[in-house]
Amino acid sequence: MAAAQGRLSDGAGGMDEASEGDRDGSRSAPPAFRAAVDALRAARLRPQIEVDPAPAPKKLAPYAYALEATVVDGEQDLADGRLVLLHDPDGHDAWRGTFRLVTLVRAELEPEMAADPLLPEVCWSWLTGALQARGLAYGEPSGTVTRASSHFFGGLAERPANSQIEIRASWSPREGLGGVPDAAAHLASWCDLLAQVAGLPPAGPGDASVVTLPQRRGPQTR
Repeated sequence: MAAAQGRLSDGAGGMDEASEGDRDGSRSAPPAFRAAVDALRAARLRPQIEVDPAPAPKKLAPYAYALEATVVDGEQDLADGRLVLLHDPDGHDAWRGTFRLVTLVRAELEPEMAADPLLPEVCWSWLTGALQARGLAYGEPSGTVTRASSHFFGGLAERPANSQIEIRASWSPREGLGGVPDAAAHLASWCDLLAQVAGLPPAGPGDASVVTLPQRRGPQTR
C-alpha cells in the first residue's frame, strides 16, 4: 500500500484561494490540528490511489491542510479529488465543532450512466456509506452532486461526447480524545469513495456489497 503523500489545480468550492504550507501543521498550530495532520500524512492507502499534499485554502478557517488524490490504473487517471481539513480552535456554529472536512471528487462517466435519474442520490449515498462502513461518527453533512455532459461540433465533431460526475461535500468529524478526530480513518473513507467513483473493484472481502460505477469510457492518459 502507498503512504499518503495531486493534481487538482482548479478551484473546488472555496478551495481556490490557497497558499502552500499555510498554517498546515507548523509548530505554531494547535496540538489537536498538528495531531490530525500527522495522522493524514502517515495514513496507508490502497496503491491505486496517489495522494499528495496540496495548497491549502486561506480563508475558510484559521488552520487548513489539503490533499489531492488521483485514482490510477496503469497509465490512466480514472478519477481525482481534493480533501481539505479545516480547524478553528474557537469552534464554528455551522460545524458544531472545531474541525471540518471539505471535499471535491470527480470522474468521467458513460453518457448512459450519467442519464440515470437516481445517479445523484446514489453518489451521495457512496459518501455517507463510506463513512458508515468504517464506523465513523460525523455531523452536519452537506453537499451537491453535479453531472455534466459535453457534445462537440464543427472542427471538434469527431470527439465523442463525454459526461462527468462531481461531488462537493463537507462534514464534521467527531472529535475524540484531546479534541482530535480520527483523520486517518476519514481519509481512508474518502479514498473508498474515490475508488467507487472510479469504478475500482472492492478493496477487500468486507466490501463485496459495494456497487461501483462501471469503467468510464476514455479515461485520461497520464
